[in-house]
Amino acid sequence: MKEANDQKSEIKSPPKWEMTFLDRWVDRGGRWFSYLILISCFTIVYEVIARYVFGAPTIWSHEVTTLLCAISFAYGGSYCLARNSHIRIVILYDLVSLKVRRYLDIFNTFVGLIWACTLVYAAFTLVEKSWFTPWGEFRMETSASAWDPPFPAWTKAFLMFALTIMAFQFLLQLIKTLRQK
Repeated sequence: MKEANDQKSEIKSPPKWEMTFLDRWVDRGGRWFSYLILISCFTIVYEVIARYVFGAPTIWSHEVTTLLCAISFAYGGSYCLARNSHIRIVILYDLVSLKVRRYLDIFNTFVGLIWACTLVYAAFTLVEKSWFTPWGEFRMETSASAWDPPFPAWTKAFLMFALTIMAFQFLLQLIKTLRQK
């Protein structure tokens, strides 16, 4: 009877999520990136007032808002990974023992690492194309609007940076999971 109770308690109490040093760094940075969403909201409000109250629309507000939101969302993937708050289906996960959960965690983290590394490579090709011409000359991709800032090139570079951080997070989580008993 005692073994059955021990097994039930083993199933009900998963190991506590422990952040790596990189996860803690990403978690602290999350507050700063959340301010970008707030700044984009103020930018939109400014544009609406300038356009409809004063009849003087801006040429920059849409592109600034797009850049700030894109950077925030790109960072959000690493932030969710750091806090272990990504969406998952736990119906089967909750039914298995801690030993099986560990194997599932190893598999999940390994697949996440492969996924992130693949996306880093894809993002690198996008950055290369958006920062250099086909003949190798440095020229950043621009938005082709009236203001024409190089925000598309910056956004792609930041996406590659965020995906690289995520790949390292997956690697550190895989190492941590493999070391757990």
